[in-house]
Amino acid sequence: MCAVESFYLINESQVFVAVGGSKQDIRERIWDYMESENVADFPRPVHHRIPNFKGSHRACQNLKDLEVFARTQEVKVDPDKPLEGVRLLALQSKKTLLVPTPRLRTGLFNRITPPPGANKEMLRKCATSQGVRDFSVPVGLDSRVLVDLVVVGSVAVSEKGWRIGKGEGYADLEYAMMVSMGAVHKGTPVVTIVHDCQVVDIPEALLEDHDLTVDYILTPTRVISTGCKRPKPAGITWSKISPEMLGKIPVLRSLRDREKRAGMDVALQAEHQPFLGSASQHPALPGTVRRPHNAPRPGADSLEAACGPREGEDAPTATVCVGNLPHDARVRDLKRALRELRVAPLQLSWRGPQHRALLHYRDLAAAQQAVSCLQGLHLGDSALTVALARPHNKSPGGCPGS
Repeated sequence: MCAVESFYLINESQVFVAVGGSKQDIRERIWDYMESENVADFPRPVHHRIPNFKGSHRACQNLKDLEVFARTQEVKVDPDKPLEGVRLLALQSKKTLLVPTPRLRTGLFNRITPPPGANKEMLRKCATSQGVRDFSVPVGLDSRVLVDLVVVGSVAVSEKGWRIGKGEGYADLEYAMMVSMGAVHKGTPVVTIVHDCQVVDIPEALLEDHDLTVDYILTPTRVISTGCKRPKPAGITWSKISPEMLGKIPVLRSLRDREKRAGMDVALQAEHQPFLGSASQHPALPGTVRRPHNAPRPGADSLEAACGPREGEDAPTATVCVGNLPHDARVRDLKRALRELRVAPLQLSWRGPQHRALLHYRDLAAAQQAVSCLQGLHLGDSALTVALARPHNKSPGGCPGS
């Protein structure tokens, strides 16, 4: 069944999401609520961001009361605006402050290095996004880094410690990379800073092994120790990394080379892999792909032929055509939407130049369910068309009207 949306306000400070919503449902409703109730702060609108909020500095100050911060020497803090107060607190407390490089384009960390004799105003500047750019030194993979505390932003988090980010997966990946380079261990505490309205119920069914959990939640009014026992990521799951992602992140390539030399399995996710068994927010899935011997090899953004089923699985018998894909759409965009709506097909055939894709399901009932759930789906500004595909002998490509 497709996800059932249910979201309701309990009081002015706390929002709860009933079981059944997807991650994206939760994100959108948190963002909408923060904007409509004027809880959001610059930069606005907060949609598609880790949202800044009024009272964020007050929430950050609660970190001083945690024993884990008092004994911390080296702290990694994400560059998001609502965490600016934590970065300032770390500098004022003379902690070593590490900040991830934006989208990991030029490395994993920068160490923030205020000028000698920096006063409070200068430290405040160093804690801003501009200061992170102006007063930082790159930290290489071979540098000896031992992070005592990790502070991340969130869009939503539960009192159990389950976290939802903005959907790009960087916080999860950064943590996994830190594990791989030995910078953190399973006991390293993770803290998130959020508004009270971002503390919500999150269905456990939405969580996956690569999702980062948190140990402490700091809001303007509360300090929550989650007692979370769910294991954190134990390293990089290479089968969830696409070749496209690898190409964009040089430090990820370096880590892969290192683990490959150590004899570890570093096989990447193939763009044409089956979807079975995942509701991941990432554009990747583990598993082995059986491809016809004469099938063309798909490129990063084009999938002209469907992959075959895994061994022991039934071949698909029903197909859904998704049309009106935007010209800049990527396979990963559609995959993410399908997973979050819980209608992932057995196979997907990407027809990017024709602005459509074919979704192959086990039977007609599953295909019809997918058509129902996907009605009204948008990618970017484009409203997608969704319909059961015609038999191939009646319409080239299987799409109605094609």
